[in-house]
This record gives sequence, C-alpha cells and structure tokens, in this order.
Amino acid sequence: MTLQLHQPDGEGGLEPRPAGQPEWRGELRSSRWGSALPKDRLPALDNPEMNPTSRFASVLFWLALGAATFALLVIGYGTGFWSVATGS
Repeated sequence: MTLQLHQPDGEGGLEPRPAGQPEWRGELRSSRWGSALPKDRLPALDNPEMNPTSRFASVLFWLALGAATFALLVIGYGTGFWSVATGS
C-alpha cells in the first residue's frame, strides 16, 4: 500500500483513493499563467521584492570598491603594516 493509492481516513487508517481526474490539465490552468488571456499571452507580473539598481550606480559602486581596495593596499604597504615576503 502506498499513499499514491490510499489516503488517510482521519481515524488512523487508510482508505482507497478515488480514481484520478480524467482531465488533470484542468487543474493546471490559471489566469495567472495566461490561459484566460487572449491568445494565451502571459500576464505582466510585477516583482515587488526587486528594485533594480541603475547601471550608473552599479558601475560607481564597483569603481569605489576597487579604489578603496587599492588605497587600503597602498596605505598598508606604505606604513609597513604588511611587508613583501622575500625569498631566502
């Protein structure tokens, strides 16, 4: 016995599952996916969790990060905080 063929009866036992739907694709149709729209086109779904960053802000961020890293390395080696390893 598997749960594919049987379902819980609510009293701790199993009862046979009724035969599957003859048209299982009917459950998959949703207006959200465009089946109810003309010509089965997809609806415009907005993603409220994503606010895209502008290209200018992205480039500015990476340039500033690179400049800050370069400055940190120059200051670190210039003050002697880090030293270049010499081979013996």
